[in-house]
Amino acid sequence: MILFYFIVFPFGLAVGSFLNSIIYRIQTGEGFLFQRSYCPHCKKILSWQDLIPLLSFLFLKGKCSYCQEKISYQYPLVELSTGFLFVFTVYKFSPLTLGDFLAISYWLLAISFLIVIFVFDLKYYIIPDKIIYPAIFVSGIWYLVSGIFFNIYTKYEILNTIYAAFGASTFFLFIVLISHGKWMGWGDPKLAFFMGLLLGFPNILTALFLAFFIGAIIGIGLIIFGKKTLKSEIPFGPFLVTGTLLSLFFGEEILNLYLKFFTI
Repeated sequence: MILFYFIVFPFGLAVGSFLNSIIYRIQTGEGFLFQRSYCPHCKKILSWQDLIPLLSFLFLKGKCSYCQEKISYQYPLVELSTGFLFVFTVYKFSPLTLGDFLAISYWLLAISFLIVIFVFDLKYYIIPDKIIYPAIFVSGIWYLVSGIFFNIYTKYEILNTIYAAFGASTFFLFIVLISHGKWMGWGDPKLAFFMGLLLGFPNILTALFLAFFIGAIIGIGLIIFGKKTLKSEIPFGPFLVTGTLLSLFFGEEILNLYLKFFTI
């Protein structure tokens, strides 16, 4: 099994490299399929030596091999994060059957969507429709196919995820409407819908609680250190993604700890 992790980790690094390309090209409006990668500064087409995930960044000392401009730390961080998340997903869910492998493949794809959303919203303060709509579509197809052909999920479990998706999305839609978009953006209800499909009930509640809790702590910290003010805009997508990942991996443990704490 350990050998399998050594295969999954480089695969995650490679996927992370591709996700970086998606993040950049969505912002520039370019297509991200069947196009050569290039330096965003000098526009030189990158050779294969420049595109080895993580290693190229280290060997080049974080600079473009052509123009010597600095490469953003986003690139190795996204690659590393994707690699570790892929390994932890495989470790956490331990695939044993065909159904397990199919489910983990879906989780890895879902995590890839979440990583793009996290970085894009953090950088540009928007959750791109080009990512969130395919994410929702893929989740819907997954539950349809897995429920009908592979019996991975029961009818009750599928309905559970649908109710969680609509419930979470409606909650955020209500916040957007009453605040006229000042407290939340229109991308948050869409992301909440995707979260509900991923997590179901009650894990969606855990994810939302963690998102608001972590967001409040970081927001207060930024204000205390003078980085933000009460009127500053702070993207909420990264907190929702963080809450989703924590709930996906540790949702049951967190919920049990919460219930234990309040029943003492």
